[in-house]
Amino acid sequence: MPVPEKSGTGLILKNMKAIKIFLLTLAAAALLSSCGYNNMVEKSELVEQQWAQVETQYQRRADLIPNLVSIVKGAADFEKETLTGVIEARAKATSIQISANELTPENMAKFQAAQSQLSGALSRLLVSVERYPELKANSNFLELQAQLEGTENRISVSRNRFNDAVGDYNSYIKKFPRNLYASNFDFEKKGYFEADKGSEKAPTISFD
Repeated sequence: MPVPEKSGTGLILKNMKAIKIFLLTLAAAALLSSCGYNNMVEKSELVEQQWAQVETQYQRRADLIPNLVSIVKGAADFEKETLTGVIEARAKATSIQISANELTPENMAKFQAAQSQLSGALSRLLVSVERYPELKANSNFLELQAQLEGTENRISVSRNRFNDAVGDYNSYIKKFPRNLYASNFDFEKKGYFEADKGSEKAPTISFD
């Protein structure tokens, strides 16, 4: 008879322990929810999604440039220095990759500096094309021109959406009382896409 009694007591203690763990888990979940943890996760995820869109559009531009350079190379006496500038700027821009969890202001500044350099080199190339009628009449070049123009517009839209998401996220984690514990959960300030003056405009590629 004593054995079943001990067994019953052990079972009760075991159940009580399980209930205690369950209640503590619920309390922790409620605490995290009330302190805005879930919202911080959602806002951080949105920033990462928008960053992926920015990367996609910049990569699309980078993928178009080799074809553009190939066509321009065929023009007689086209400035080698201009072509070299585009090739080198593209290489530098594509070498800087930032993962979604490394969007610090410092990393964003490096990324933007490289992309701005490429934008400038590309703009100089497109302006130089004005002096080459055969390029302006080349159907393949005109097709690339249209694709580049569309890509620059998509880059601009993606940048704006990214900045909106970052602004919302940064503002949220800075507000009291979340500013007291956000960093403890690895929610740190993220960097904006800060374009250089004038670089928010797509390169002029119209030949009208």
